Amino acid sequence: MVYSRVAAQACLLHHQARALTNCSRGIRNAWHFYYALNLVIKAVCGGFGIALLTP
Repeated sequence: MVYSRVAAQACLLHHQARALTNCSRGIRNAWHFYYALNLVIKAVCGGFGIALLTP
């Protein structure tokens, strides 16, 4: 009986740690996407601005 309770607690802790890891991975991917998109927009708009300034 005690073993099953310990095993259940260990399983619950493992699940919580895994959920936290998956959430962290999603947040990291979101930040990477944000900065990559920001860089692309700056590159496109910067090139467009230079094209407008040249005679």
